[in-house]
Amino acid sequence: MIEVKKAIIVGATSGIGYEVAKILHSEGWILGLAGRREDRLKSIKEELGGNNIHIKSIDIRREGAEADLLSLIDMLGGMDLYFHSSGIGFQNYDLTQEIEINTLETNGTGFVRMIGAAYRYFMNKNNGKGHIAVISSIAGTKGLGIAPAYSATKRMQNTYIDALEQLSYIHKAEIVFTDIRPGFVDTNLLNDGKNYPMLMNPVKVAHIIVASIRKKQRIVVIDWKYSILVFFWRLIPRFVWKRMKIKN
Repeated sequence: MIEVKKAIIVGATSGIGYEVAKILHSEGWILGLAGRREDRLKSIKEELGGNNIHIKSIDIRREGAEADLLSLIDMLGGMDLYFHSSGIGFQNYDLTQEIEINTLETNGTGFVRMIGAAYRYFMNKNNGKGHIAVISSIAGTKGLGIAPAYSATKRMQNTYIDALEQLSYIHKAEIVFTDIRPGFVDTNLLNDGKNYPMLMNPVKVAHIIVASIRKKQRIVVIDWKYSILVFFWRLIPRFVWKRMKIKN
């Protein structure tokens, strides 16, 4: 008998998370979909149909959100894959404090809260086995002056996954980690009226992500154009980088 895989997707109400949910659902996965907008979650469940979809409204910025995640896992009867697609990003040319703090609480504290809960579940409830996949960003490569908190929290996410991978090894666990680093994807996250170069289709990106998860790839930069960009970004000396007037 083939065991049906079970996945939790946090940030499933739109964009990449929503597209990944559709693909996994078509492949027969049992899904737990989470996001802040309960009405949207209900709409997605009705759209996809079937009894293999469970939903729960979760605000990752809220203390106690990890308990909501465990409750959703119980609805599924377990979890094989935790996919984190919840995050925000803003250009903040004037360094408005509210934008910076909100970004930090979502991409920093909220990220650690949920990834940590998924890790502990796999360690304590699933015999040290599981798969954690996260959407970070190529923005973690360098500090972008127009988006300080966003680029800083994305670098933190990259490092946090590195650290958990080592911690998992120390505990002799078999947790797989996939750090997905897309460039600009045509989702609501970039719906701010600004022009972004090399925009990618979210459906295409989602298919690449699912394929990468299936292959258990460790780091995935999407797509080849951004791989080249990141390669050259890393080579730019700091004294040159600070003089670059990056507007978008």
